[in-house]
Amino acid sequence: MAEKHSILGGKVHLYRRENSKYWQCSVYMAGKNRRVSTHEEGLAKAKDFAEDWYFDLRDRQRGGSLKNEKTFRQAAEKYLDGYDVVTGGTRNRVYVAGNERRLRLYLLPFLGDLGLSEVTSGKVQEYRVMRQQTSLTGKPPARNTIHQEIVTLRQVLKTAIRHGWLSHLPDLSTPYRTAEKISHRAWFSPEEYKKLYQATRKRVEDHQGKRWQSEAEQLHDYVLLMANTGLRPDEANRLQYRDVEIATDDETDETILIIEVRGKRGVGYCKSTPGAVIPFERLVKRNRPEPTDPIFPGNHTGMFNNILAEQGLKFDREGNRRTGYSLRHTYISLRLMEGADIYQIAKNCRTSVEMIEKYYASHIKTSISAAAVNVRKKPKSKKAQEEHEQRNAHRGL
Repeated sequence: MAEKHSILGGKVHLYRRENSKYWQCSVYMAGKNRRVSTHEEGLAKAKDFAEDWYFDLRDRQRGGSLKNEKTFRQAAEKYLDGYDVVTGGTRNRVYVAGNERRLRLYLLPFLGDLGLSEVTSGKVQEYRVMRQQTSLTGKPPARNTIHQEIVTLRQVLKTAIRHGWLSHLPDLSTPYRTAEKISHRAWFSPEEYKKLYQATRKRVEDHQGKRWQSEAEQLHDYVLLMANTGLRPDEANRLQYRDVEIATDDETDETILIIEVRGKRGVGYCKSTPGAVIPFERLVKRNRPEPTDPIFPGNHTGMFNNILAEQGLKFDREGNRRTGYSLRHTYISLRLMEGADIYQIAKNCRTSVEMIEKYYASHIKTSISAAAVNVRKKPKSKKAQEEHEQRNAHRGL
């Protein structure tokens, strides 16, 4: 049962819940109950906080700045109630559950009792500082963790704006922030990719007639198929044999795979390179599947990571960890190196041109045209031409 105390003639109430070490205080003012955490464990300090908080509220009420407004907690409840309905249940349940968890564990305990107008840029910065100083695991959360929490916070505030509870969105950007280094996604260079598929092929040969033969064969075809289609790992996991068609491309007259892809972007289509056809034919011949059978029913992570470690391919030169996603990154990078149109790559990989330009094209040397960069303006007169030749002679050109 919660401990309770009253101060200032019963105007302010203090209480501490059974599952909390901090005292909370509440008061009825301007037509509504207002609550806030004192962030104090001792009762004496909690009373001092509650008195200061009460008199601050009273001064704001007399000045007209204290309004009967919705709280952040009410906006969060409205957001959670309507999110699945608005999105039609299309968002991944893990993502939705993550938003619920971030609100319950972090955002609501700190911001829940504040009026929506009190969730200012300064208060959000206080939240960032609090999260860096206190953590359930004993160490500061990762930058991306805080970013995800601020994204959830923004979605709640946008819900409040849609319902007319808030007039504008406060500035939620991180102050004092320097420009971030844009690092490329971990991929396999042509030499590294060749080393990888030769290693998976050797693993098949080494396991002939042994216990792990089937897994080694599946992994080898998985690597080849992923690097020749650009599928995401989750898309490959959902792929069924009926989703893949072997066809002759009219424009190139080459035999390719046409794949109906189901992933985080909904249903889309992918046209493979010719290198994906033979691995798929081996999969069909070896597994004799039904149309609805998954192409890759097992998990190849363990054997894949072992091969990467054996071949020294687990990390790239920047220290980025390679995973199954790196095969998709390899597909995109190799297509760029071959001079493929960036828009067509984006369309085939169900992503945006901006994403490819940001994470892939920046580190592909063939994406820069030397002919376009090393342009020299021609002199207009014969005298200028002679001076130009003399300068080049002095430069050793």
